[in-house]
Amino acid sequence: MNDPQPQRLRQHPDPRFAAPVHQFGLAAVAAKLKQEFNAGEAGRRQETLYKHGTTTVSLFVFGRLTRLPPHRAGGVVTIQVLDGHLQVTAEGKAHDLHAGNLLILAPGIEHDVVALHETRMLLTVNLQPPQEAAKP
Repeated sequence: MNDPQPQRLRQHPDPRFAAPVHQFGLAAVAAKLKQEFNAGEAGRRQETLYKHGTTTVSLFVFGRLTRLPPHRAGGVVTIQVLDGHLQVTAEGKAHDLHAGNLLILAPGIEHDVVALHETRMLLTVNLQPPQEAAKP
């Protein structure tokens, strides 16, 4: 039985990321995310703003007490809090992050995220190419 594919909420990534220069009004993107039908059922919404090669930039909008379970990324992670309050636990240490705070995690660091209030976060992940990740 063929189930129809769900309709895309956003433009396909290929044309969306193709331009050589991108500019975003982050407040407008966050407001749009909050309005998306059936979005954020887990308490958070996100949109990948840019992806090229090993770099991804995403905007997250978290509801109060929304969690991301412990996970690892195969590259450098930067978490910039635009507004609200996050607690990120990395390497067993809790980091309280408020608007204007930036947290940088080295590749492979296990971390989790809890939004203590409604929060907007800009996330950048720069994955290591496989040949670099394999070096001692």
